[in-house]
Amino acid sequence: MMSWSVRRALLGAVAAASVSVAVRAQGPARPATLVAASSAGPSAGPGAGPGALPASELSVRTARHGSTWWRSVAAPARWPGTPDASPLSRAMRWRAGAPGVEWGELPLAGSGEAWRTRLVVVRLDLGQVALRLDTAFTGSLHPDWSLARAPSSAVMAVNAGQFVSSLPGGWVVLAGREYLAPGVGPTSSAFLVDSTGRVHWVHGTAVHPSAKAVRPVWAFQSYPTLLEDGAVAGALQAAGRGVDVGHRDARLALGTLRDGRVVVAMTRFDGLGETLGFVPFGLTAPEMAAVMGALGVADAVMLDGGISAQLLVRRADGEARRWPGVRRVPMALIATERPAVEEGRR
Repeated sequence: MMSWSVRRALLGAVAAASVSVAVRAQGPARPATLVAASSAGPSAGPGAGPGALPASELSVRTARHGSTWWRSVAAPARWPGTPDASPLSRAMRWRAGAPGVEWGELPLAGSGEAWRTRLVVVRLDLGQVALRLDTAFTGSLHPDWSLARAPSSAVMAVNAGQFVSSLPGGWVVLAGREYLAPGVGPTSSAFLVDSTGRVHWVHGTAVHPSAKAVRPVWAFQSYPTLLEDGAVAGALQAAGRGVDVGHRDARLALGTLRDGRVVVAMTRFDGLGETLGFVPFGLTAPEMAAVMGALGVADAVMLDGGISAQLLVRRADGEARRWPGVRRVPMALIATERPAVEEGRR
């Protein structure tokens, strides 16, 4: 539980900001998307705009050779949002986890320091699992959440959003109450969970008060936007659009498939096995957008990667598989079995 001192710090941290929002309706089983000053941009290739993307490519790494599935010089501006349609997703070997959870790992080969990268992906069925946020701070208000604080009931846990100083960056809603007001940024996205457990997205410059018509029980902002309804964010299609498209790091992203499933994807350095998996070598932001698009994701945003990235997934045998981080963070996204699912297994 969050102490009252932390609550007061969160409540007073950020002033509200707003812009007009248009709502794009989707089917009842799919995540709803509210768009604020769209970040996706036109369907132009990477050669458009101020400058082309730095030369790079991604391959599925095999014992004999790599199978290249993405090149920056021919990077698609839009992905079809079809799971298991790309060479990347077809190469993934999915494993059954706890009810509503499946996960897999895949070795990738990229350019430069991404020459040996391991991709970890989790897919969550919201018909069987429920999402919530968790926070943790020390008495002096320093971030204090790590995988060690994940509850035993968690079937998935991952650090959520970005953070500024010791607080989450941007909008935060916990148990239906707003603790931090919406932040402003053309490359930001907000992830909302309503009282039924359905996920909604807000992409754009700010979260408008009308987005709160969703009445989220849980919500947070992060950046940069990776995908919006299948389109690669405009800032990631060329250099000079507000995002450093050449910077490499260990990456972590959150997205949804068109059928409503939630996808979490993490990259780890794979040059020396799992011992140094936390080393912050990895992909560029456009490459991570490509990973999410190739996995069939329609909407996605980056989470805090690097030494903050940490992920837990519950295996089918009940044991937890962990990819720990180095740095403690202020907030995490937790998935637990829905009560009806848990009750049915007893």
